[in-house]
Amino acid sequence: MRSVLISGGCGFLGSHLIDRLLLRTDLERLVVVDNLWTGSMRNIAHIDDPRLGLEIQDAESFVSHHRFDEIIHLASPASPLWYMREPARTIRANIGGALNLLTLLKPDGRFCFASTSEVYGDPLVSPQPETYRGSVDCTGPRSSYDESKRCTEALLFEQRRVADLDVRVVRLFNTYGPRTRIDDGRAVSNFIAQALTTGIVTVYGDGAQSRSWGYVDDIIEGMERFFWRDPITHQGPLNIGNNCEISVLEIAEFVCSLVPGSRIEHHAPVPQDPTNRCPDLTLARQVLPGWEARTAYQEGVRMTLEWFREQMAIGSALENRAAGAAAL
Repeated sequence: MRSVLISGGCGFLGSHLIDRLLLRTDLERLVVVDNLWTGSMRNIAHIDDPRLGLEIQDAESFVSHHRFDEIIHLASPASPLWYMREPARTIRANIGGALNLLTLLKPDGRFCFASTSEVYGDPLVSPQPETYRGSVDCTGPRSSYDESKRCTEALLFEQRRVADLDVRVVRLFNTYGPRTRIDDGRAVSNFIAQALTTGIVTVYGDGAQSRSWGYVDDIIEGMERFFWRDPITHQGPLNIGNNCEISVLEIAEFVCSLVPGSRIEHHAPVPQDPTNRCPDLTLARQVLPGWEARTAYQEGVRMTLEWFREQMAIGSALENRAAGAAAL
């Protein structure tokens, strides 16, 4: 039987990964470490499983007498809105978190890390293969996230070289879906939240910048197979994403088509916003045969919008109930 630790488990991706982990019949214990910086208890409130334990702490300072068979390190903000606001904290979460959690791994344990397509920077090659070394500005406004992910990758692969660490590293491309924070700030969630509230959908620049939009269920399926489910020896890095490249403007226009009365408003471009982002999935197809991001963006955005609408309705009902109780 296996014991697993997941950092950032109350976050968007982490909570979905927990759902998959708890389907495992070989899982004896699952410890979730999360400081609730960008995660939320609501993301795991539906879980009633005695194997799950929650520790509300920073990944970089969490202490345990227990040693784990598998550690999955997800603890980090992923939205520029959040990591640009607190760069030192972002660096500590990624690098400090990895350094600390490595001490909690059993000698023959596996360490899994969610890296990012941001390690490619503003790419000069498209699509981006894992061999592409990227075009990253190490002193730019996004560097706390980009470089801490790159440095954590370096740490893990060097530990593999000198200590034979069993490592799995994925590079995730733009992921969206239910359980994203309403104030997350990334494109799809931002467009939906704006359309449902102010009705003004903000597009920075002309919107021609393109992304590969991966629906969460597809991305989690790839992570699950790579991290523990498939009997594979490849350790990464491995691109996981949707290789169908769509412009930011097209996504914004589609969101507006789903919310009558909403409209697009163009603002000045964001500094160093990558012009394109698309994974080369050649290696992923070899390592994970049959896996692909199957959900078309139209279907994924519709499902995400409905989830946002439900969450906003729940929030409004709670506010009205609290206001009514205060008036008594």
